[in-house]
Amino acid sequence: MFQGFTGWHALIILVVILLLFGAPKLPALARSLGQSMKILKSEVRSDQSGEDAADGTTGEQQPKAGSTDSGKNA
Repeated sequence: MFQGFTGWHALIILVVILLLFGAPKLPALARSLGQSMKILKSEVRSDQSGEDAADGTTGEQQPKAGSTDSGKNA
């Protein structure tokens, strides 16, 4: 379907969108797109943390109780 799609095609589509929506509306469209992405990311994070809570695990790795290794070789 998109086998012949090149950079020129993308540029022409961008110009058509610019003509349809007009330059003043583009910042508002970009802002709403950014807000939508922010909401989507927060929902995905909350969904993942909900799955972790259902499993009884957390996203953080807990150190073992007997481990006192500081990373230095003696």
